[in-house]
Amino acid sequence: MFAIPLAENAELRPLEPWHAPEYLEHIERGRAHIDAWINWAALAIDLDSARAVLQRYADRQAADTARLYGIWLDGTLVGGVMFVQFDAKGGTCEIGVWTEPAGQGRGLITTAVRHLIDYAFTVRGMHRIEWHNKPENLRSRAVAQRMGFTLEGVLRESYLHNGVHQDGEVWSLLTHEWKSRATPTG
Repeated sequence: MFAIPLAENAELRPLEPWHAPEYLEHIERGRAHIDAWINWAALAIDLDSARAVLQRYADRQAADTARLYGIWLDGTLVGGVMFVQFDAKGGTCEIGVWTEPAGQGRGLITTAVRHLIDYAFTVRGMHRIEWHNKPENLRSRAVAQRMGFTLEGVLRESYLHNGVHQDGEVWSLLTHEWKSRATPTG
């Protein structure tokens, strides 16, 4: 197993099918908060469906089309980051995030996203990373801005969430933009 430190008491680790009981407990604690922004929480309503969600991502990781990581704070799963889609051949991917309230305001998502961006660009040679969020999700928007993503536009009423057509922002970050941020200028 590997873990990447995010803070003194927090780490990023793969989130795998055997974590299903812990994952379901996390989703139950954060369901109302998470579901306000994405339908992620609705996918796990019992142990079998929680295990199925995690297995689906394990299968997609094996196919090199997605990856899923959890964020543990003081030994408790409080959120996660993921490659929602990962197209190595095309050089594009999308990063997604979620957290329960206990994981907010500590910079954990931002730090975890930085690791995913670095992996995508420097290890996997991706060209473009996308970030999607609701315009009113100011926390998500702030992470995209801190990481240097550019807002490309708003897809008006582009997806159905909780029975309502929602707008979605699309942000992007290109490899040369990330590398120029990491390179000191003289």
